[in-house]
Amino acid sequence: MFEETQERAILVGLVTRQNVRWQVEEYLDELELLADTAGAEVLERVIQERERMDPAFMVGRGKVEELAQMAKYLDADLIIFDDDLSPAQANNIERICKSKIVDRSGLILDIFAKHARTREARTQVELAQLNYLLPRLTGQWRHLSRQVGGIGVRGPGETQLEVDRRLIRNRVAHLEKELVKISNQRQVRRKNRRDIFKAALVGYTNVGKSTLLNALTSAQVLVEDRLFATLDATVRGLQFNDHLQVLLIDTVGFIRKLPHHLVASFKSTLEETADADLLLHVIDITHPHFAEQITTVETVLAELGLENRPTIRVYNKIDQFEQPALLTKIKNQDTMSVCISAQKGTHLDRLIGLIRSFAEQGYTIDAITIPVQQAGLVSKVYNIVDVLQTTHDDGEITLTVKIPAIQEKKIRNLLHNLLVGESKSGNS
Repeated sequence: MFEETQERAILVGLVTRQNVRWQVEEYLDELELLADTAGAEVLERVIQERERMDPAFMVGRGKVEELAQMAKYLDADLIIFDDDLSPAQANNIERICKSKIVDRSGLILDIFAKHARTREARTQVELAQLNYLLPRLTGQWRHLSRQVGGIGVRGPGETQLEVDRRLIRNRVAHLEKELVKISNQRQVRRKNRRDIFKAALVGYTNVGKSTLLNALTSAQVLVEDRLFATLDATVRGLQFNDHLQVLLIDTVGFIRKLPHHLVASFKSTLEETADADLLLHVIDITHPHFAEQITTVETVLAELGLENRPTIRVYNKIDQFEQPALLTKIKNQDTMSVCISAQKGTHLDRLIGLIRSFAEQGYTIDAITIPVQQAGLVSKVYNIVDVLQTTHDDGEITLTVKIPAIQEKKIRNLLHNLLVGESKSGNS
């Protein structure tokens, strides 16, 4: 059986006046995880310091020539830049290095393509890839321009380039229509769930959202110690009793420098998060820069218009955390938080209690009076709504019921039809 050869990579970061070295080193740590997830072996990391980015070569022509020598010496076949390259920069660097050049967006797209399982995820990934590829097509025909001469890409190279552009634009238009259909299908499914309280798990990639979903609901969602292991929105029910259920929604994780065209392509998946009544912001407390990850997630949520949505911060992986004083500080400062271990099941009862309290906040307490002659209705009312108390007085049965606001109209209609129907049948 054919086995894909593992690519050997060099990572490149750039320090300018807009950032600092420790920050770029941290970004490269994350880039190395991304490269590992994509299946590449990282051989070396290079950081270049400049006043500003070089518009032609990103890190400067001299540094690119050094990269070419390093790639040859290390037998590397892939150079990955942490920042996005313009098409011209990618072409210029590739021409000197004679190696495959990939930027951060290209690497993330490759991982997304690798992990896409459903029709929706594959459609979204392909659309993002084509939008990424379209402005970078010119370099694909450099070999033909050499054959026909002239400046740029005249001759058959230019013809083929225009053909490819037209094909890609047609494919993009088709995929966009497909995503509209998928989005409409999601809206129908969400409409059917509008009477149920929904909580969305959000957070940085690889913080344990899918592990938590499995722990709460036995969902059996794929769990890997890899970035972006989950792309598709997964919805599972958390049942408290016969009349109270919460739907938990797990979606794609966020990351720093997430390409905007990729966010746009995954709009239909992110709509699941926008439809939630409560957000569970899952945080990997063992990560050395979890505070910055929190900021990244909150920035993306603000872009989605969700900054004011009720949120519980879920600090995960406390079984691997050895700073009890910090845990105590978090608990004291952040009342809307809970510290757990999704893998070990530690303090999940506290989280479940918080979720339940939110789900029960929007309830109306009401009384239903039923004549003793229609006592058979009592059991039917119990099947529709939570009954807090039952009293008998003067030939009547009074039921004190708790009606969730999110289902109030539906439940009141059911109760009305039940009582009116019984009354009519009794009079006939």
